[in-house]
Amino acid sequence: MKKILIAAALTASAGLAQAADYELDPTHSFINFKTGHLGVSWLQGRFNDISGNFSWDADKPSNAMIDITINTASVDSNHAERDKHLRSDDFLDVKKYPTATFKSTGFDGKMLNGDLTLHGVTKPISFEVTKVGEGKDPWGGYRAGFTGTYDLKRSEFGIDKNLGPAAEVIKLELNVEGIRK
Repeated sequence: MKKILIAAALTASAGLAQAADYELDPTHSFINFKTGHLGVSWLQGRFNDISGNFSWDADKPSNAMIDITINTASVDSNHAERDKHLRSDDFLDVKKYPTATFKSTGFDGKMLNGDLTLHGVTKPISFEVTKVGEGKDPWGGYRAGFTGTYDLKRSEFGIDKNLGPAAEVIKLELNVEGIRK
């Protein structure tokens, strides 16, 4: 009987060990964006300064959560003058809104729900998320990575500078890699 109880306790604790908290690895996590330029090409960029945490349990994906903060002044479209304009009150208004955040409110194993705060406006959003992988790294740590995309309408977040219909939607691509704490 004692062996059965010990085996049951080890099995239960092994299941609990699957749930883990992760810190975003800023050198392997990216928030990229692209939007139409005059209907003939794409303007692309990224945010260079993001941070956050997430929890992940492969056995209970519905318990997952993520909390991300983006330094809006870190916008980088590979053109200094354009980046200066993107930081202005025409777009991100980084002096007034220095960060954008996403805080999850639920995950069903496929769709991630949460509150996105951008440009002083908070809206609930949902988007599909896929686990890229998880496992040990060469330095003795353990990592997990996920990817997802979301089509953001600028006007829904009070960013109203008229650049024509091709630039109304910003396609966001989120790629996060976390190191288990």
